Amino acid sequence: MTSTERTDVLVIGSGFGGAITAYHLAAGGAKVVVLERGPWLTGKDFDHDFKLGSSYTRAFDFVVGDGMSVLGGNCVGGGSVVYFAAMPRAPRFVFERHGGIGRRMWPQAISRDLLDPWYDRVAEAIPIVKPDWNDVTYAGGLWAAACDHAGRTANPVPAAVDMSRCVNCNWMMAGCRFDAKQSLLLNYLPAALAHGAEIRPLHEVQFIARADGGDYRVHYSVIDDDDYRVETGSGTIDAKIVVLAAGAGATPVILQRSEVTLGRMPHAVGRYFSGNGERLNTAVLNEDRVREVLGLSRGDGRAYEGNQIGKGPVVANWDHLDGSLPEYSRFSLEQLYFPPGLGTILAQVPYAVGPSWFGVEKKELLKRWRSWLIIFQMTEDDNEGVFGPPPARGNADRLSQQMLGIGRLKYDPTPNTLRGWAAADAEVKDILERDGLATVTPWTNDVVGAYTVHPLASCRIGDDPHTSALDDRHELRGHPGIFVTDGSAVPGALTVNPAMTIAALAERAVPGIVEAARSRGVDVRYGAPAPDGAGAGRRGVAPLLPPLSRA
Repeated sequence: MTSTERTDVLVIGSGFGGAITAYHLAAGGAKVVVLERGPWLTGKDFDHDFKLGSSYTRAFDFVVGDGMSVLGGNCVGGGSVVYFAAMPRAPRFVFERHGGIGRRMWPQAISRDLLDPWYDRVAEAIPIVKPDWNDVTYAGGLWAAACDHAGRTANPVPAAVDMSRCVNCNWMMAGCRFDAKQSLLLNYLPAALAHGAEIRPLHEVQFIARADGGDYRVHYSVIDDDDYRVETGSGTIDAKIVVLAAGAGATPVILQRSEVTLGRMPHAVGRYFSGNGERLNTAVLNEDRVREVLGLSRGDGRAYEGNQIGKGPVVANWDHLDGSLPEYSRFSLEQLYFPPGLGTILAQVPYAVGPSWFGVEKKELLKRWRSWLIIFQMTEDDNEGVFGPPPARGNADRLSQQMLGIGRLKYDPTPNTLRGWAAADAEVKDILERDGLATVTPWTNDVVGAYTVHPLASCRIGDDPHTSALDDRHELRGHPGIFVTDGSAVPGALTVNPAMTIAALAERAVPGIVEAARSRGVDVRYGAPAPDGAGAGRRGVAPLLPPLSRA
């Protein structure tokens, strides 16, 4: 059954870019509808289980591309529900990067100093703490000790976690049953609902067309709750403003598919994709050497054997986040653990005689999983990803009833990207293989290509119309009234976890969206406090508002 509706603002996606804009626009008086492709899960729904049909497979989207695979959130709240809650701010040098285009990638209107007040707005809405050393996991503590032993520094990672509610269950990647992880389910989204916004789960947007009077008509499918390959309905909604926040792996696909009905898209739509320069290494620890060299003991005869399934990064090495270093040699290293599945498949056997990622030797390696330490690297890449023609529907051809699909992303790493990966690999080996502590091997790229959990830049902001799909206010070039506020708007790799920056950019985009809505006849204002009513952040950004206005 097909339905047709009207709204002031239609938001596609409910992650950071969608939730933040939905809240502010609804609080300002606009009628807001949010369409989310995934299910609506809350604390009671998050299973401590990795079986098919659990919250783990329902809330994730894993898309295999040509040379790059993308793991993202697929639920109300988006990536905030399944991320590890790491919320660092991007280093200052990031905003001056040139990357593969040979000139400044970021708009001149944005620098770290100019983004800091918007970071502050996010921190006011989402409580962020810096864990104490007493709070770190065994894995984080060992990583910190190894860094210290090698003459490096280690830092607790700022996290959006309520430590008073965290029970250290180690299942945060599959959603938090205890509402300790400060996902968008606890702040921006309930505040948007309180101001009248509607959130509709299992609604997958297919394309956007033009409607009467300069409005836009958004075409969507309704997806079955158990089998995402099954379409149970469809409809259209007309809106004066459309905000795309479906993620860097889906937003460009929607726009590509919309070219037939909207007209020509900017050249940069679906180009310049960045995987945030990400890469993983597995260190297989020698328990005796951990005890002898680092002097670590858990008091029960074990040196490590970390209890680490699904626990987020708590300790990072930031020694190479130095703006004086040349581009592609700057990176961060975080302790991390992926749950069974990707980790067990993609981890290679050190010094393997035969295949490095399966076989008898791999079976023996898996027996030692408690002694694994996985290091997550975020480097500088060349934005070399390009999306091909979109599939018939959705962002991928689904292979299973949930989670798994084949996408159209092609990624062929350049020598610059490969050099960055190699530098980070070498640093991890130097730290963890010192004095026989471990053997270190990168995860293989032979199975699903490179991989990222932080896709960026497929519809990025910028000053150059050829290399950026959006202007510096996040409006799609040539299509007034369409905005993009998710990770696809970030110009390139950040060398740290990107959630905080995506959120800050979404906060910064709201005044321009409000002004565009007003020009289209929507009675909406900007100036809502943080979702809990705090107003300091609002006052902090007040001096920055005039340049963002279109008046």
